[in-house]
Amino acid sequence: MTDAKIREHGDALYEALRARHTLTPLTTRWPEITIADAYHVSLHMVNRRIHDDGEVIIGKKIGVTSKAVQEMLDVHQPDFGYLTDHMLYENGGEMPFSQLLIQPRAEGEIAFKLKKDLVGPGVTNEDVLAATEYVMACFEIVDSRVKDWKVRIQDTVADNASCGLFVLGAEHVSPEGLDFPNLKMRVYKNGALLSQGLGSAALGSPVNCVTWLANTLGEFGISLNAGDVVLSGSLVPLEPVVAGDEMRLEVDGVGTAAVRFT
Repeated sequence: MTDAKIREHGDALYEALRARHTLTPLTTRWPEITIADAYHVSLHMVNRRIHDDGEVIIGKKIGVTSKAVQEMLDVHQPDFGYLTDHMLYENGGEMPFSQLLIQPRAEGEIAFKLKKDLVGPGVTNEDVLAATEYVMACFEIVDSRVKDWKVRIQDTVADNASCGLFVLGAEHVSPEGLDFPNLKMRVYKNGALLSQGLGSAALGSPVNCVTWLANTLGEFGISLNAGDVVLSGSLVPLEPVVAGDEMRLEVDGVGTAAVRFT
C-alpha cells in the first residue's frame, strides 16, 4: 500500500510541476506519511524527471537551514533535494517565471563544488573542506507545488525540498582560509538593499550544512560525488519574486550572483 501511495503522490507532484499548478498539502491527503515516505515520494518525482524528460542529476540542495526560513515556513528541521541540469540558469541572465515557476521565492546561498566523494555517516567538517574544489555565491529560487506554501516537513521533503531553479556566481573561490560563519551576504531587489545575513545563519556555518547532508544521505545509502554542486541553505529570509524583478547578491570574499525574472 505504501509503495502505491508513493507512486501516486510522486506522480501528482511531477504533474503539478509540469502543469504549473498547486496541490493541497500531502500531509492532509496522507496524514500518516513519515519523513522517510516523503523522501521516497521525492525520489519517485525526480526519477520521472530523469526518465521522462532526460534531466541529469548534477548535485543536491539543503533546505530549511536558517531560523528565518524555519520560522517563515513553520518547518523546524533541514531537508534535502536533488538538483538537475535543467534547473541551472546563467548567472545574470533571464529566468522564465511565466513558463516554469508557480509561487517562487529567492534565497541567497553559498554553493560548494566537490572534487571528492563524501560518503556518510561519519563525515566531518574537515572532510567537507578537503573534498571541496571551490565555493560560489548562489541564488536558489525555491518553488512549492503545495498551495500557498502551507507545508509541513513531509510536504517540502516530498516536493524535492521545494526545489525550483538556481543560479551560480561566476567567481570560484577556494575554501581554504574562508571564515564561513562570518561570511557576510547582502541581497538587493530591484536595486535596493533587501536583506543581509551571515554564514552562521545556516546551522552555524554552510560547512555544517554540507556535513549534515553527507551524513543524512549516508543513512539512505546515497553519497555526495565528485563533481556535484551542493547548495548549502539560505543565509537570509526567503523573498517572493514576480516577473520583472531583478535580484542580486554579494558575499564578501566569495563573489556575486544575479538573476532577472521574465
